[in-house]
Amino acid sequence: MLSPVVRDHFIALVPPQMRMGPEWFQGTADAIFQNINLIKQQQPELTIIFGADHIYRMDIRQMIDFHIAKGAEVTVAARPVPLKEASDFGIIVTNGEGRITGFQEKPQKPTPMPGASDRAYVSMGNYIFNTDVLLKALGKAQRTREHDFGMHVIPGLVKAGKVFAYDFSSNIIPGIQAYEEVGYWRDVGTISAFYDAHMDMLGLAPAFEINNSQWPMHGGGQRSVGVKIIRGDIRNSLISEGTIINGAKIRNSIIRSGVRIEKGASIEDCIIMDNVVIKANCKLKRVIVDKLNTVEVGEQIGFDPEADRFRCHIDPSGIAVLPREGRKPRGSR
Repeated sequence: MLSPVVRDHFIALVPPQMRMGPEWFQGTADAIFQNINLIKQQQPELTIIFGADHIYRMDIRQMIDFHIAKGAEVTVAARPVPLKEASDFGIIVTNGEGRITGFQEKPQKPTPMPGASDRAYVSMGNYIFNTDVLLKALGKAQRTREHDFGMHVIPGLVKAGKVFAYDFSSNIIPGIQAYEEVGYWRDVGTISAFYDAHMDMLGLAPAFEINNSQWPMHGGGQRSVGVKIIRGDIRNSLISEGTIINGAKIRNSIIRSGVRIEKGASIEDCIIMDNVVIKANCKLKRVIVDKLNTVEVGEQIGFDPEADRFRCHIDPSGIAVLPREGRKPRGSR
């Protein structure tokens, strides 16, 4: 379908193909292999593979220019991290030209990046491939049953000498504010990371500023009426279109579109998804409420973990998650 945001571009929404049998994708490389027909149909010179559960801003054109200038066959986006934190990650080892010479999986003594003895390169899981190189590598990975790009495919190509690391910190985005975290990037593959990334958008000087007119963030295309606030005490929160607030207290929270919050409700440190109804006198603290839920009159979530377990998923971080299907009946596990 045509993109409603970027004209003259299109987005192909492809459900999982499962072309090799009923099993789910075995890894990142297997997922691409099972959709390889789409690449062959388009016949691009370059194929760009980016992870979908990361939060960051990036001008991909700059990474492409780097790839072409280096005569690379594969380019991996690399994020500099402090050396004292690098042992928690897989490390990319490079020479002074940015050529990748090796990988280290959570090493005790990470190899610093060239020219910066206090930092090391970590892979962001974003790749640019020359398409012919990608197709050959995927065929080999399928034969050897090695299905992960970071662990198998990319290391297997390093010996050719044409695999490079692109320094994400060099990517220039207009409109970035001085108070923002330089090279902001978060993997939101866990509930706690998802929650923390939302909180990073709050405040007068957020780590990740979503209001950037020079590099805007586009939503899903929903068009709704403005926010209606009858009365309320609202502080340090983001509230989306179509929300109605009548006499509620909201603190440090993200309120998505179409939410209705009734009189006497108290919401603190929460993420409330689309089209949720929070009825009168509810109290929520450190809760993620998934879309289309109704929280009934006077309910309290986030104050008693043992009581919440009957109706919510409790993350190890302590965050309560009310799932999309709604509140579980009391007394059920």
